[in-house]
Amino acid sequence: MQLFKTPNIRFLRYKYVALAITVAIVLAGALNVTAFKGLKLGVDFGEGTLLRIMTKAPSTEGEVRDLLQTVGLGKSTVQKTGDTGREFMIRAVESVSTKADEQDQLEAHGKLADKIISALRGEDGRAERARGLVDLNLIDETALTGLLESAFPGSGPDAARRVVGYRNMNGIVRDYGDIAGLGLKPEALALLKERTYLGGLTVLSRETVGPQVGADLRRKAVQATIWSLIGMLVYIALRFKLEYGVAAIFTLAQDVLITSSVYSFTNREINLPIIAGILTIVGFSINDTIVIFDRVRENQKLLRGKPLEEIMNLSINQCLGRTLITSGTVFLTVGALFLFGGEVINDFAFLMLVGTIEGIYSTVYLSCPVVLFWQKWFKPKKGGRR
Repeated sequence: MQLFKTPNIRFLRYKYVALAITVAIVLAGALNVTAFKGLKLGVDFGEGTLLRIMTKAPSTEGEVRDLLQTVGLGKSTVQKTGDTGREFMIRAVESVSTKADEQDQLEAHGKLADKIISALRGEDGRAERARGLVDLNLIDETALTGLLESAFPGSGPDAARRVVGYRNMNGIVRDYGDIAGLGLKPEALALLKERTYLGGLTVLSRETVGPQVGADLRRKAVQATIWSLIGMLVYIALRFKLEYGVAAIFTLAQDVLITSSVYSFTNREINLPIIAGILTIVGFSINDTIVIFDRVRENQKLLRGKPLEEIMNLSINQCLGRTLITSGTVFLTVGALFLFGGEVINDFAFLMLVGTIEGIYSTVYLSCPVVLFWQKWFKPKKGGRR
């Protein structure tokens, strides 16, 4: 498939403009991070508890925050997800001493999650709990297994797994008839009706990270990014020349910085899947850059005597169709994920969309110009002059 037969676009003519755009975006992102919004770190890199909940009846973020205010957690981050008006993401932090060991920190944040759940339940089910009933929408799989196993030895784990699996997939259990078709024995279903009640809240996911763990994950994320760049510098310097390795690292570094800047502008959360996405973008971008560098090396042998800038411009044009087809395929895929993949994968898909566009821009407009700048500034000319 050939998008262009003989393109002849003078890409390197705009190398200074491209460099100015890159510097402007990176500086704006740095200013935003240091003076304004900053990077919104997810629970992976901070500390605290992240809960994804579903309520039986539609609520507003303000109503959820008012309930949290009753237990002193009114400053928690509350975000509505989905389009049902019943799902919310809640991130809450309570100061925990960094001198405490990791297990104590996690236990403290686990108690924070219980505190949030208690506040959101309010008076719901108080009378039932007073009679010794447990909430089927909040009981965890271990406790539910114990409840069922006491009456039906050997069948408790399977029944508990089915009920919790239904709850994770569908959220609130509104009626016992909802779980009647899960293959439970009639006696087990009767026991659940006798010993449990159906509250108006369920927890879809729960994450807890202590301050030491968050700091360690931040450090490892930075190290992973830096070491990946160093490894690529060494590889490209050995395969081509040092200036090509430097150009590739400059290109990839600005891929990371610009993507991070866009993330800071949109106030999206950075977590471990996002770091994985950034490393994916780095690998995708370097692949395109190496293809162009390889074409430059081939054309230098075929077109001896021609200026390097002219050879580079020709090489970019020759690879342009491949670059657009490859990146376009990825763009369509992550575009579909962004539009139809749901809330959980939306941030990752957005990152890949930005990274795909940015990767095309950096490969075409920045990788080769950096080689030219390096040779202009650091390569001695004939006669011993620079």
